[in-house]
Amino acid sequence: MQPVSFPEATDRALGTVTQRFVVAYDYAVTFTRALFDPTNPTLVDALARREPLKCHRCLVFVDDGVLAGRPDLRAEIELYAGTHADRMQLVAPVTTVPGGEVIKTELTHIERIHEAIWRHHVDRHAYVIAIGGGAVLDAVGLAAATAHRGVRHVRVPTTVLAQNDSGVGVKNAVNVYGLKNFAGTFAPPWAVLNDLDFLETLPARERVAGLAEAVKVALIRDGDFFGWLQANADALATFEREATAYMVRRSAELHLHQIAHGGDPFETGSARPLDFGHWSAHKLEGLTKHRLRHGEAVAIGIALDTRYSVLHGLLPEGADEAVAALLEHLGFALWHPALLRLDAEGEPAILLGLRDFQEHLGGELTVTLLEALGRGVEVHHIDPDLVMAAARWLKARQGD
Repeated sequence: MQPVSFPEATDRALGTVTQRFVVAYDYAVTFTRALFDPTNPTLVDALARREPLKCHRCLVFVDDGVLAGRPDLRAEIELYAGTHADRMQLVAPVTTVPGGEVIKTELTHIERIHEAIWRHHVDRHAYVIAIGGGAVLDAVGLAAATAHRGVRHVRVPTTVLAQNDSGVGVKNAVNVYGLKNFAGTFAPPWAVLNDLDFLETLPARERVAGLAEAVKVALIRDGDFFGWLQANADALATFEREATAYMVRRSAELHLHQIAHGGDPFETGSARPLDFGHWSAHKLEGLTKHRLRHGEAVAIGIALDTRYSVLHGLLPEGADEAVAALLEHLGFALWHPALLRLDAEGEPAILLGLRDFQEHLGGELTVTLLEALGRGVEVHHIDPDLVMAAARWLKARQGD
């Protein structure tokens, strides 16, 4: 047998082929009321966007908290599907899933959704419809994105926070190893259908929590919208219908514009402007064992980072007070003892949020701060002493 000879190392590189292609994504974000009224064609029109003559197979998951507030919803969905039987078919009874962070902290919930997709033969031309708050949309979206490498997913957000922020984006994830959104994907939905009537049945605390994301996106991208929020704070705090509708739509528009035109929709770089205020918020959620709602933690994070921006010399004195006053007017408490809690090594536990934030995204630490009310700026270093000074400022404002 002749020995096998190999080329010299210098001859092994025989060339490189660079594969490059662009994939266009588009999906509709529709604002409506009475989505499941049989006379409202919004849902069936969304299903038929590319295949208008087909009867579309659908598997529906509903947040148990939504059903508690609207016990007739299951019957409404079944009546709607029956009325439009030529255009949609429910492949199984409406399935209830746990709402809130519960669904994001147990991978068994993802497995059960996968099993339902498999059992009911939901293929890549059928639909998984999720009706619920942001956590349910995250979990069902992850299952849909990973079954068959991606089945069509329709989101029906039912909270303020999901309608004006998380539900209109391209991310989904669940929490693993104690880390927020550790396991997830970027997967644009087929459609997002914002039924404003769902907001009417929300507890007051949930309605307030979603306002934080509107303040956030106004602060980093639209000073005029921030001024509108200030001028309409009373109407928003009392859940006036038309003010709420405008707030949801404008906030969603700003989020969508950032995703489409910010240059990094799938976050391959280090900047993450839509997470202004979130590095500490995610840590606060964990430190409080999710007793703080996501929006409540974000409100604290916004106030913390706005005060830090002042201490860092980016914002003038008084801008932090304006932001804090608006958040408090809307109904947020901006102090929690977890901000000053020490870890086992005697260090402020909140600062570990910076490490988690960088690790989750990778690359250089990049945190969005403010250089004006309506304009964000990226920085790559955070001074721990200034963070703690900002936290003490929040405590002093609270009077504790």
